[in-house]
Amino acid sequence: MRQNQARRTALLDAAIEVLAQEGSRGLTLRAVDATAEVPKGTTTNYFANRAELLTQVMGRIQERLTPDKTELATTMRQKPSRELVATLLQGTLERMRADRSSHLALLELRLEATRRPELHAELTRFFTAQLEGNIAFHLDAGLPGERTDVVLLYLAMLGMIVDDLTVPELLAPFEVDQLIEALANRVLA
Repeated sequence: MRQNQARRTALLDAAIEVLAQEGSRGLTLRAVDATAEVPKGTTTNYFANRAELLTQVMGRIQERLTPDKTELATTMRQKPSRELVATLLQGTLERMRADRSSHLALLELRLEATRRPELHAELTRFFTAQLEGNIAFHLDAGLPGERTDVVLLYLAMLGMIVDDLTVPELLAPFEVDQLIEALANRVLA
């Protein structure tokens, strides 16, 4: 397998775009080659098979969606409060909107996992690690609420993100920032 990290990253980014635009059925090694504008067979030189590609796509999506450490550190200088939680949740929505392809790709992977047990196991590990990381961050930062509250916030934000990605007109009549503030205030009351 090839080791050029910049090329590997470009191929993973191309795979994310293919998933977002064509769905999981459109994700082939050749489609990744075409999207990345590399010679045919390049993706095969970097990934043994489609399953390996999908696993590494999850890691790349995590990299793309992780908040900037400097910006997060600046935000976290605020006193732990429901308002800070709302700010963090609003940042999550902003990152989703800035990188819609990563979130659409994750939705495609969720659907694909319902049909492929090996992907289901890997995706379950991925999302479990993400959720546990979010819970630990929240609690370690001294933010209000308990473990169950963080899970409720996660579930509510996931629904908001899915609707924003798929049927944004549904939320158009509402001020999303106000919804997020109300969510934080009610869950963390």
